[in-house]
Amino acid sequence: MGGGFYSSRKRAIRSESLGYTTKSAKEIFTSRNVNSEMNPSGVTLRESRDSADHPNSVPVIIGLDVTGSMGSIPHFLVKEGLPQMMQKIIDNGVPDPQVLFLGIGDHECDQAPLQVGQFESSDALLDHWLTKLWIEGGGGGNVGESYHLAWFFASRYTSIDSFEKRGKKGILITIGDEPVLPDLDLRYQKKLMGDGQYSNVTSAELLDKAREQYEVFHLHLLQGAGSSQRVKDGWTQLLGDNVLFVQRREEVADVIANKVVEVASATGTVTAPVASVVADTDGDMML
Repeated sequence: MGGGFYSSRKRAIRSESLGYTTKSAKEIFTSRNVNSEMNPSGVTLRESRDSADHPNSVPVIIGLDVTGSMGSIPHFLVKEGLPQMMQKIIDNGVPDPQVLFLGIGDHECDQAPLQVGQFESSDALLDHWLTKLWIEGGGGGNVGESYHLAWFFASRYTSIDSFEKRGKKGILITIGDEPVLPDLDLRYQKKLMGDGQYSNVTSAELLDKAREQYEVFHLHLLQGAGSSQRVKDGWTQLLGDNVLFVQRREEVADVIANKVVEVASATGTVTAPVASVVADTDGDMML
C-alpha cells in the first residue's frame, strides 16, 4: 500500500463537499461498531512499500485513543490537523510518508480495543481510513488503556521496506491521556487476531520488540487524568525523552509532523525542502 500523492488542494475541496469543517464527530464517524475493513482479526500484514511514486517510503503509525476522553482527537485531525500535518512533513523534505491509523481502546473492557487501517500516502485514502474509525467511547476503571496494542501490532503484523531494505526504522506514535496497561494476556491476543502463536507479554516487552523496527513515541495530553504527576512519571520512566507532553489537542498535528521530520533527518531520509507545488497523479498541482 502507500501509492498516490497527498494533494492539499483536492483535500480542501473534498473537505468542503463532505462538510468536514462543520459536521460533528458523530456525523463524520458514522460507524457504530468496528468497521469490517478495520477489524484486525485474521490480518496477516500491513505493508509499507517503496514504489515509483515513493522510492524512499517513511512508514508512520499513529495510534489514536478512541475511548471516551480522547474521541475529540480524530475529529480534530479530520477537520484540520491531518492536512496540516501532512503538508508540514512534505514541505520539510519528507516527500514519501505512508501513514497507518490505528484505533486504540481498552482490551480488558472494550468491544474493539484495536482497529487497523492501511499504510497510505494519498489524501483520499488517508481520509478513508481515518473516518472508518469507530469512536467507541469506552475504556474502563482499570486505570489505563491498551496503547501497547500498537506496539504488539507493529512488531508482529507490519512489514516495512524502509527497515527491511534500507535499515531505517519507521515511526510509531500513540496518543492518549492515560497510563498504558501493564501486560497483554495471550487470551486477548487470540480474541483480537484469531488463531496464532501467542504468549503472555508485558508492556515493556512489547515496547522493546516494536523498537526493533520503529522509533516509538507517545504523545501524552495534559488534560483531565493526563495532568496527574503519577501518570506523567510512569510514561517518562517507560519512554524517557520519547514521551511528548502537549497541553492541547490543537498541538497534536505539529508535534507529530516535527517528530517525523526529526527522525527522517536523523536517518538521512530528508531531501531538500520540496517546492511549493508538486505535480500529482493526474497532472494537477499539489499545494
